[in-house]
Amino acid sequence: MATKVIDTGIEYPSSDGKPVAESDIHRKLLLDVVERLIARYAHRRDVYASGNLLVYYLQDHPRKSLAPDAFVVFGVPNHDRETFLTWEEGAFPSVVFEFTSKTTRKEDLVTKFKIYQNIWKVQEYFLFDPRDEYLEPSLQGFRLVCGKLVPIMLVDGVAKSELLGITLSRDGEYLILKDLITGKDVLTDEEQKAVDAQQKAVDAQQKAVDAQQQAAGEKLAREQVEAENAILKAEIAALKRKKS
Repeated sequence: MATKVIDTGIEYPSSDGKPVAESDIHRKLLLDVVERLIARYAHRRDVYASGNLLVYYLQDHPRKSLAPDAFVVFGVPNHDRETFLTWEEGAFPSVVFEFTSKTTRKEDLVTKFKIYQNIWKVQEYFLFDPRDEYLEPSLQGFRLVCGKLVPIMLVDGVAKSELLGITLSRDGEYLILKDLITGKDVLTDEEQKAVDAQQKAVDAQQKAVDAQQQAAGEKLAREQVEAENAILKAEIAALKRKKS
């Protein structure tokens, strides 16, 4: 098991021995959201997105850690980490996601909630029950106001993250993330590459069509010029015959 050691000699393990997720559903959901967040901020050097990574929040106390299902930190370098040590980074996660279940609901709504609110002081906290069995509603959001995480009002089941500039809504067992301004889906890196490839193919096809149209237009112009020249030659020949 990999560890990170600082000068005090205290070890901060990169694993707590717990499974990545309670079920396949939760694991797929976790990976999907994390991939979309990472892709969204891939171009930013000062934003770090991750998930299921141990975040240590009290120096010299290696038991003081949490591993949010997904989170975003602003104002820190965007690079891979084994663990996130808040006192070294100089920052706490700004937005946290927890994909709750029967066994984690109490922890997500009580224990972690208090830590996220009082110690981490996260700006936004989102909870999602992919099985739609325990939370009512199954998607909930909270925003830090005057030191307290207060509920975010959902409109037609859609939550808004002002900090991330996205909306969140339920689609079966998954979350749909959309850009707040454009309304377009927040894509994973693979999805974006597929879209770019498709657009490249469309552009190439359009370029070929434009070339064909240009060639056809040039051919038509040449034929018109040739026809006009033929008429002119015929008229000149007729004038010469009259003079003779």
